Amino acid sequence: MNIHFIAIGGSAMHSLAIALQRKGYHISGSDDAIFEPSRSRLKTEGLLPKRMGWDVANITSNLDAVILGMHAKEDNPELIRAKELGLKIYSYPEFIFEQSKDKTRVVIGGSHGKTSITSMILHVMNYHDREVDYMVGATLEGLDNPLHLTQENDFIVIEGDEYLSSALDRRPKFHLYQPNIALLSGIAWDHINVFPTFENYVEQFRIFIDSIVNGGILVYNEEDETVKHLAENTENPIRKHSYFTPDYHTEDNATILDAPEGELPLEIFGRHNLNNLAGAKWICQHMGVDEDDFYEAIATFKGASKRLERVAESENTVIFKDFAHSPSKVAATTAAVKEQYPDKKLIACLELHTYSSLNADFLKEYRHTLDKADEAIVFYSPDAVAIKKLNHVSVAQIEQAFLKQGLKIYTNPENFQSDLKNMDFDNAVLLMMSSGNYGGLELDSLKELI
Repeated sequence: MNIHFIAIGGSAMHSLAIALQRKGYHISGSDDAIFEPSRSRLKTEGLLPKRMGWDVANITSNLDAVILGMHAKEDNPELIRAKELGLKIYSYPEFIFEQSKDKTRVVIGGSHGKTSITSMILHVMNYHDREVDYMVGATLEGLDNPLHLTQENDFIVIEGDEYLSSALDRRPKFHLYQPNIALLSGIAWDHINVFPTFENYVEQFRIFIDSIVNGGILVYNEEDETVKHLAENTENPIRKHSYFTPDYHTEDNATILDAPEGELPLEIFGRHNLNNLAGAKWICQHMGVDEDDFYEAIATFKGASKRLERVAESENTVIFKDFAHSPSKVAATTAAVKEQYPDKKLIACLELHTYSSLNADFLKEYRHTLDKADEAIVFYSPDAVAIKKLNHVSVAQIEQAFLKQGLKIYTNPENFQSDLKNMDFDNAVLLMMSSGNYGGLELDSLKELI
């Protein structure tokens, strides 16, 4: 097949392009800007466009399909040309479904935890040499591409994102996969630029549950009241299995799971991760992995990229980076680190970077999310607020939103980086939470601080 990607540089799009080329398809692509790590990965695979920008000459009648990325707009000239030629145009999730419609589709959904749970499942499968197709939103040890597609594998494990599919398809991605087996980890209002009310956001998860095929399976977190309500009240004729956080304890900065066969030391930590582990176990069992084999494998799981990832460690200091940016993730991650290192000073740095986090009306959702930190810092860029065309956010609004005594707030990246590097990190844990880069901070440079 000849397939052209419009906006090939996206994090998911470029991984799909690589996966399809490895599968034997002929791939071309275009974009107006491509950043790292997508740029290097596409270049290595021979898929980096020779020049940036859109060119209608890329679109010919020889194409079997065009895949449209979320970055491309409705007035994109290549998209317009593809429509004129009557070519088949897929959104990213539509094409994933097309490639997996004859497989058992396992879809992991939820406002938080879905990347970690998907990663846990894939780690267990890889540990036991069980071949599955997959799509995950993070880099995993032992997997060189976040997306893998074959003709022969029976299962595909998909991280089910609730964000929109494309400029033409305004449905959430996870509505398109029609899972045979689904997991729902939790619901906490997010993406308010698309889902303006909590009720509207919750409705997307109800639709997701209804999209599970007849006779399919829903695994759900019974500790989340909204998830529990949706699961218990669905009229979809499916089997349902609830899960909850297992018993565990910490010893000498290590987390010990109280497993049926005895104590099991883990590489990961935090109540939210133990809850994720319980969900992953159910899914793996539905995929044919027994409980003992699951525990053997999960004991070696070190986490997904940017999910409580250890940047550096010395005798007295530890530095973590985490993708946490939504209120529920910030609270869970901060609490997890404090629980793991109760005798160390926790310095938590949060960058408000997303559309939701920079919205003045949404800020109140962050109330008390940094309470577990001994010292708390918030960084945000007024320029980012302006670029997103949002109302001005003041320092006073940030203070009122978090209600954290002693909260330090920075809007200038140079001042933030200078003060951060002059802090006392003796007997401390530094937690850096962001989906951005704090105005250009190289996190690896923090290693010099300890």
